[in-house]
Amino acid sequence: MADYKIATSSTADLPRTWLEEHQIPFVSYNYISGGQVFEDDCREESRQALYSEMRRGARFKTSMINEEQYADFFRAILSEGRDLIFLDMSQKMSVSYQNSIKAAEKVRAEFPERQLYLMDTRCISGGLGLLVEEMVLRKEQGAGFDEVISWGEAHKLKIAHRFTVDDLNYLKNGGRVSNTAALVGSLLSIKPVLYVPDEGTLDVVQKARGRKAALKSITASILNDLENVSTAGLSVHILHADCLEDAEKVRDALREACPDLGEIRITCLGAVIGAHCGPGLLTVFYLCDGRRP
Repeated sequence: MADYKIATSSTADLPRTWLEEHQIPFVSYNYISGGQVFEDDCREESRQALYSEMRRGARFKTSMINEEQYADFFRAILSEGRDLIFLDMSQKMSVSYQNSIKAAEKVRAEFPERQLYLMDTRCISGGLGLLVEEMVLRKEQGAGFDEVISWGEAHKLKIAHRFTVDDLNYLKNGGRVSNTAALVGSLLSIKPVLYVPDEGTLDVVQKARGRKAALKSITASILNDLENVSTAGLSVHILHADCLEDAEKVRDALREACPDLGEIRITCLGAVIGAHCGPGLLTVFYLCDGRRP
């Protein structure tokens, strides 16, 4: 059986330490401010620096990964004599996905003896990261190329994504809400609660009045998702954009309600998603029996 690798992009928002420990290659998106380009290197200190700058008023844009960057990334792995499973964020959330498809077609022709599988994960941020982690776990337990792919395809839509943002102006700048909606929402302290449906988009499910209400809504939705799921040992990932205290509140509420949950890990949100949504974004990801608003 040929050896194979699982690889991803920086927008899986996994810690650099975990990626290095499990030898997971990743291709980096970039973010830009004031003409300076930064590579999304998945390091905690880089993420914290981004949010510190944003708190001081800096605005960041992001750039897609082009076809040749993907092709070079794929070649580097296939040329080692390994097959490859590549997981990037949902194609509905990034035009980069089409570039990866074109690059894969080109590289497959160069390495006809190798297998290169691109999954439309329908996941973003820590949801993508959770999918990567679970598939890597199965690989490390001895599962083969096709077996790991089958597990991923069967379970990717069972990864729940819950979000809330603190400042609507970031969504306005990204074209996700209108100027009027952002103004009215800010005046009324509206905090959108969002989730990712099966299609892999990012949808508003509720408009909470105030941050406290938004966090309560997310917690209630999580507990509702877990009603028909065995929570014993189930891991939950909480990612935050410079709002650690809120992340700890959600963690504590979940632990109190479901004491048999496994690890509830809190980490800093990655730079690319954070650049679009701003400081105060809080996200929660976990496996359940299916996505629902």
